[in-house]
Amino acid sequence: MSPPIFSGFRNRLTAAAIALMLAGCASAPLPPPAHPPRAEPLAAIRKADRPIIAFVLGGGGARGFAHIGVLKVLDDAGIGADLVVGTSAGSLVGALYAGGIRNNELVEAALALQRDQVVDFVLPNRGFIDGDRLAAYLDRALGGRLIEQLGVPFVAIATDLRSGKLVAFNRGDPGIAVRASCSVPGIFQPTLIEGREYLDGGLTSPVPVRIARDMGADLVIAIDVSRPPAEMNDPGNTVALLSHAFVIMEHALARQETGLADVVIRPELAGVPATDLAARGEAMRAGEEAARAALPVIRRWITQPARDRTRR
Repeated sequence: MSPPIFSGFRNRLTAAAIALMLAGCASAPLPPPAHPPRAEPLAAIRKADRPIIAFVLGGGGARGFAHIGVLKVLDDAGIGADLVVGTSAGSLVGALYAGGIRNNELVEAALALQRDQVVDFVLPNRGFIDGDRLAAYLDRALGGRLIEQLGVPFVAIATDLRSGKLVAFNRGDPGIAVRASCSVPGIFQPTLIEGREYLDGGLTSPVPVRIARDMGADLVIAIDVSRPPAEMNDPGNTVALLSHAFVIMEHALARQETGLADVVIRPELAGVPATDLAARGEAMRAGEEAARAALPVIRRWITQPARDRTRR
C-alpha cells in the first residue's frame, strides 16, 4: 500500500510511481549503460502493400495496465503494429510489446509483477525513487536487446529537464529510456543520460501521436488512459491545488494530440485509481472491452482504398 505521504494526491504526479509502487529497499546504483539511449532523427517507415499502423500508448500510472488489455484484443484480431510510441506507463508496456512479449504472455507478466522488482527507494534527492530497478527489470525482460534490436520500431518519450523539450528515444538501452519516460517529477529522481537529466514524457506529450505521424504512420491507434480533471470546488491546500492544475494541463495536452489520431481508444477507468497497482486486473478488462468496441472502426479503416487514406 502507498505510504501516508501519498494519501492526499489525486493526480498523475504520483501515478507513474504508484503504478509500479512497492515497498522496497534502495539498491546499489547501476553502472553507466554501455549503450545509453539516444534520440536519432526519426526515420520514416514505408510499406508498399498496406497501411503503416502505429500504436500510441499514453501515460496514466496504474491505469496504464489497460494498454495490455487493448493490445491483447488487437493481437487476437490479427492487428499488429509497425511502430510503437509510448509515454511513461505506456512506454513500459510498449517496450515489452515491441520486444515480442504479447497476448497472454504480456498479461501473465503484468499479473506476476511484484512490487520490489521495479521500485527502489532512496534518500530523498529531488525524488525518492531511483529507478534503477525499473530499468534493470525491463532490460532483463527484453533479453538485453537494444531498442533498435526489438522486433518492432519503438520510441520512448521523455522530457529534457534543462531545455523542457520533448525527446524521442529510439536507440540504445530500452530500460534507461523507459526509466526516463517514467521519471515523474518529485517522485522519481531525474534520469541522467550522458550529462543531461530527463523527466516524465507526459510533461510534453502525454499521448505522443505527433511522433507517430512524423514517422509516416497511416493509421494511428491512440490509447488514452489519462484521467480527466474532476470538478473541484475547494482545493483545500497547496498540494491539492497544484495536483489539480497538473491534471488540467495534462488533459488539455492529451486532447490536442488525440485529435490527430485516426482511432482513439479510451477505456472506462472511472473505478481505477491511477495509484492502485491492485486494480491492474480491472484496468486490463476495461482495456479489452474498449478495444473490442473499436475493432469495427479499425477494420474499416484498414480496408479503405489507399486514395481515401491519402485524402484523410
